[in-house]
Amino acid sequence: MQEFFTPIDTSHFNGATKYAASCYGKIIKAYIKGEDFPSLENVSLAIIGVEEDRKALNNEGCGLAADYVRENLYKLFLGNYSAKIVDLGNIKKGNSIEDSYFAVTDVLSQLIQKNIIPIIIGGSQDLTYCNYLAYQKMEQTINIVAVDSSFDIGEGDKGLDSQSYLSKIILHKPNILFNFSNIGYQSYFVDQNSVELMNKLFFDTHRLGKVRKNMEGVEPIVRNADLLSFDMSAIRQSDAPGNGNASPNGFYGEEACQITRYAGMSDKLSSIGFYEINPAFDTNKQTAHLVAQMIWYFIDGFYNRKQDYPIVDKSEYTKYRVSIKDHEHEIIFYKSNKSDRWWMDVPYPVNHQIKFERHHMVPCSYSDYETACSDELPDNWWQTYQKLG
Repeated sequence: MQEFFTPIDTSHFNGATKYAASCYGKIIKAYIKGEDFPSLENVSLAIIGVEEDRKALNNEGCGLAADYVRENLYKLFLGNYSAKIVDLGNIKKGNSIEDSYFAVTDVLSQLIQKNIIPIIIGGSQDLTYCNYLAYQKMEQTINIVAVDSSFDIGEGDKGLDSQSYLSKIILHKPNILFNFSNIGYQSYFVDQNSVELMNKLFFDTHRLGKVRKNMEGVEPIVRNADLLSFDMSAIRQSDAPGNGNASPNGFYGEEACQITRYAGMSDKLSSIGFYEINPAFDTNKQTAHLVAQMIWYFIDGFYNRKQDYPIVDKSEYTKYRVSIKDHEHEIIFYKSNKSDRWWMDVPYPVNHQIKFERHHMVPCSYSDYETACSDELPDNWWQTYQKLG
């Protein structure tokens, strides 16, 4: 693995020689220039920079972002937990883009199989495709959540780039994608044909305006993800100017931090990537500082995981049964006594049990339970049921 990485040069980091003992700069075991590559023994989280940006549309230069984020992350103080984090350095650009993709996929696959969560600092968002491929060796279907102002489906037979990676994932064989969720799309950036395609595939999409009215509703969406891909263009330009595709509207910085904390708290999520951060546009390193704080919140969420999924011991949950009029299925809900979080049990054909056993227990909210009690099927129950069938 080490052969893919270049060490971090902290000599240009502001304040690098004055880190307090409880700062991340002292806590994280990093692959710093002149030092050994860190051991992965007993590690929970691994930070990875990726220099590849040749497929970044209107945003070339985002491959330089990782060290700018690190400079700000290393100054932040550790929360009330004992952290086991490494920073492996930067995956250098390959001679060809295929070389870069191979390196990223191989590194992520090794880490995920060791139960180490990679925190990827890109680089362009087409690297989400490499992250997806890293799960192939595990022979399980996965869920992807993207925080993005658009769907990144692309057009026709267009090759892989930062704005078409999703179509490559959908068409890839063997297909290991069970569900895709978009959080924060903005209607004027999305073609109606793309909206119809997402509906036909039973993927769920959540418009920015609706999400911002109920940020707590993001939690069960993110809780269902194995992989989260965060495009910084989803954040409004005044909060994150460091992006060639930034626009006036989007999430506020504190909302972005709230989303990443939810991601950290999810027992299911096993990789996360932050993409399209471009130092060339970043006034006063504001975006790099925001991403550092988003990573801080992700780490804080991770060390506050409740370990109540998968649901094994039913005695630790309160079970609710709801019969819906004129519907053949009874909907079963489980509420964790430990975290007060909710799940719905969606029935599936016996012959699909092995392939889909990770997906029939769907994260939900109390409002979904209320919907069922009102004789209506919750949308995410119905979408999951269609895919399981």
